[in-house]
Amino acid sequence: MKYVRFEFQGVVSYGILKDERIQVLQGDLFDQPVVSEQSVGLSDVRLMAPCEPSKAVCIGLNYRDHAEEMKHELPKEPLFFLKPSSSLNDPAGEIRYPVISQNVHHEAELAVVIGKTAKHIKAANAYDYVFGYTCANDVTARDIQKSDGQWTRGKGFDTFMPIGPWIETELDPHTLDIKGSVNGQLRQSSNTKNLIFRIPELIEFVTQVMTLYPGDVILTGTPSGVGPMEVGDTVTVEIAGIGALTNKIVAD
Repeated sequence: MKYVRFEFQGVVSYGILKDERIQVLQGDLFDQPVVSEQSVGLSDVRLMAPCEPSKAVCIGLNYRDHAEEMKHELPKEPLFFLKPSSSLNDPAGEIRYPVISQNVHHEAELAVVIGKTAKHIKAANAYDYVFGYTCANDVTARDIQKSDGQWTRGKGFDTFMPIGPWIETELDPHTLDIKGSVNGQLRQSSNTKNLIFRIPELIEFVTQVMTLYPGDVILTGTPSGVGPMEVGDTVTVEIAGIGALTNKIVAD
């Protein structure tokens, strides 16, 4: 099932997408929402980020080929960092190129959307806390990331976390083709079967440290092929079974 968050006639709502129409939901997406009798056409709404995370937990170097291209040893345990909620961006939202960077990169990723409060969760029970999955772009100011030695500033700019276009709840997250392209040119191409640490392991590892709340997201890492984007470029993240997330780069 596909869940969307959208704006229609100035009102933001959640809904269920089916056959190019959205059945409007009443209430909190993560707390037994009620299906209303109202429906709207997909073409008549503005899609928004499908959830509003309090934080995004991002996993670094979680594809073998990406670790190699970045000249890092394979991690012995998950390496994670945070993106602030202020970096959230919508499907078709503009990514603003920071004035203080000269090397902004795309990173195509599968995002896990948490469905209920999770703390000290074992891997065997992890899927009980997963609501669904969506596309994400872990936009990165690579020059700042490298100069700082830690990743928060280079990955935390406003607009640097587009997610969407919706949340898909019915798929196997470890068999998905994932692609990243710029201006229609394929840059990244892999499959989530190549993740070093799988989703249940990630949820167990992260919730040892922090509580995850409904709507929080885990970005599971990016495959090889990351590279620069310029003002005016259009970047697309496409994941089989979910859809495509496309954003344009603009000057800040």
